[in-house]
Amino acid sequence: MDLVKIGKYIASKRKSLGMTQKQLAEKLGMSKSSARKCNLGIKALEWLRSAARDEFEKSSRFTPPTHIEELARYARPIVSEGNQTGEGWFLTGEMLELIHTGTPNIVCTQPFACLPNHIVGKGVIKELRHQHPEANIVAIDYDPGASEVNQLNRIKLMLSTAQKNLKNA
Repeated sequence: MDLVKIGKYIASKRKSLGMTQKQLAEKLGMSKSSARKCNLGIKALEWLRSAARDEFEKSSRFTPPTHIEELARYARPIVSEGNQTGEGWFLTGEMLELIHTGTPNIVCTQPFACLPNHIVGKGVIKELRHQHPEANIVAIDYDPGASEVNQLNRIKLMLSTAQKNLKNA
């Protein structure tokens, strides 16, 4: 299932009907108060992160975290913001943030047999690699059924590829 195509299809139908996003949300049963609560929640999270962001901005060694709205903007071309399974669009946005800030080597951990996160994570990794050939991303499952040797070997392979890419750069 191509979520980007579905999202574009819904947007085109909404526009052809002359509906705003707000009108569509109301038609789908999302009340104005629900939308307001979601936006307040995001603002609360950003406020909680603001002290850390301020200190990171002063640092010469660390980069401040990207605002949530910016992460959503990064993810939009790949996965719909309506995707709420696993980490949803947030995981994609964070991986793109790393790539955009010069960190193409990413270990994407999939905890505790979280099937939705596993599917979304692995699904978007393929598209991320297609759009960003420099990306060196590995998904590692951390659950009771995963072999520690397999996990370590996958991380070592990723590190080996990272070293090879550094030599070729």
